[in-house]
Amino acid sequence: MTAFVKRSGVAILGIYVADLAFRASHMPGVGQTIAGSGFAMGPGGKGSNQAVAAARAGARVSFISTIGRDPFADNALALWAGEGIVPRVQQVADQPTGAAFIYINHSNGENAIIVVPGAASLICAADVEAAADAIAGACVFVTQLEQPAAAARRGLEIARAAGTITVFNPAPAVEFDSAFYPLCDYITPNEHEAALLTGLPVTTLEQARRAGDVFLARGVGCALITLGAQGALLHSASESVLIAPFSVGPVVETAGAGDAFTGGFATALAEGASPRDAARFASAVAAISVTRAGTAPSMPARAEIDALLRSAA
Repeated sequence: MTAFVKRSGVAILGIYVADLAFRASHMPGVGQTIAGSGFAMGPGGKGSNQAVAAARAGARVSFISTIGRDPFADNALALWAGEGIVPRVQQVADQPTGAAFIYINHSNGENAIIVVPGAASLICAADVEAAADAIAGACVFVTQLEQPAAAARRGLEIARAAGTITVFNPAPAVEFDSAFYPLCDYITPNEHEAALLTGLPVTTLEQARRAGDVFLARGVGCALITLGAQGALLHSASESVLIAPFSVGPVVETAGAGDAFTGGFATALAEGASPRDAARFASAVAAISVTRAGTAPSMPARAEIDALLRSAA
């Protein structure tokens, strides 16, 4: 007889990096130096950002990763403690904690990012297995591709075997084994990632549906493709619906929007929401986040999300 497992919350495998954000009118060319208009350092890394988004949205969150033993690591531990995130994190002395260069266009909020995962590049399948209890005990498991793909795949396998809902955010859109797809209850690429992974253009809703069909044919349960200002397409065998975007104010920065969306989506799923309602909740989280600077610091609190959902009902 299989023992009954009481699941709760969200488990996330990913990386933490220190975000070093530079604001300017444009990206410099090779060999060029330009004057910037602003600088800030803060917490980042897709997995850690998603963990903060989920925690602020109301989820109980466990975060699985590896960091160094340096001031950036101290910042990471302080962040998770302050957000109530349970760290399942190893620390290593011979590798730095990750860091990211973020260029932000000070006129329109567009961004370009270079990530160096540092210690998180050492995460392996055995490290994920050591945190299998956190994955199996969660309602939802989330991972991405900033840490090695083998670790992400092992996390998805553990979650699938345990009956935990799996959410795979294929970012950055690097090459990975096709065996990932059948392990995904949900895949959450943006339009650029969906285009790279399917080989199809994804600029219109119908093009997104065709890309969604490719994901379904590869074994994914449901494709949730974010389309920027157009909203998000929720595409499965049973429904294909555009989740309309929320408009809450001028866009300040979009760097954390995808992580806000995925963290919010996982939170709503963990609370038992339908895929459509969970996607709408995620859209509200992302809409608020882009009105603020930073990645993790931009994530909204649950009261703000609920207020936006009520106002738009």
